[in-house]
Amino acid sequence: MQFTVKTLVDITETNARKVDDPYGYRQQQNWMSFLQTASLRVNIYPVSQTVKKESATKFGSSFKGKHNVWTVTFDIEYEGGLNTDMLVEDFDLVPIITDLDETAKINNNVFRTKDTEYTNILFSLNDK
Repeated sequence: MQFTVKTLVDITETNARKVDDPYGYRQQQNWMSFLQTASLRVNIYPVSQTVKKESATKFGSSFKGKHNVWTVTFDIEYEGGLNTDMLVEDFDLVPIITDLDETAKINNNVFRTKDTEYTNILFSLNDK
C-alpha cells in the first residue's frame, strides 16, 4: 500500500547536525517527527519527497493562495496495517518547529488534522 502526505510544514530531510547547521537541524527534527509519527503502527518506507508551490485550497480555511507544500510518498509493510483515518488520529497535535521554509503562517506549532480552519497536513491512499 502506498500513501501520499501533503503538508504546509517544512519537513525537509537534511540529515543536519545541530552543531554544524542549526537551521537544517530544525528542518531535520520536523522530518524525524513526521517519520516517527507515521511509523507508530507499521514500518514505513519513504519513496519520494518533494516541495513546490501549489494552491492550499484543500488545507484549512485559514490558508489561502499558493504556499510551499511538502509531499511525501511512502509504502508500508503489509496491506491493512495503516489507513488515512489512523494517520489523522496519530498526527493531530504532534509538535513541530515553525519559521523555517514554510510560506503558510502556522500559529499553533503542531500538526493539525481535525480543525477545518487550521488543517496543515493531508493524507491519501494511492491506488497502485
